[in-house]
Amino acid sequence: MIRKFHIKKGDTVVVITGEYKGQKGKVLEVLREKERAIVEGINMIKKHTKPNAKHPQGGIIEQEATIHISNLLIADPKDGKPSKVGRKLNDKNKLVRFAKKSGEEIK
Repeated sequence: MIRKFHIKKGDTVVVITGEYKGQKGKVLEVLREKERAIVEGINMIKKHTKPNAKHPQGGIIEQEATIHISNLLIADPKDGKPSKVGRKLNDKNKLVRFAKKSGEEIK
């Protein structure tokens, strides 16, 4: 079953558990069917590649691996600390996400 998640592509998130606990990064991609996300600079792996058009030499490339969505929380826009996400109607009667810690709207 594919669910709705509290993070989207482009959000700044904080890793709350695991090897990268406390680190912040920007979400590059959300894989909804696998419940995982790719975060910039988090969970780096080395991948061995054959020569191709993008990498004519081939060799070892360092890239981001996926991290489970439950290990991520939105970084509060006010202070950058992890915060849960809520949804509410704003003054223009549009549903927006907000950080529960500070009440600040998430853009």
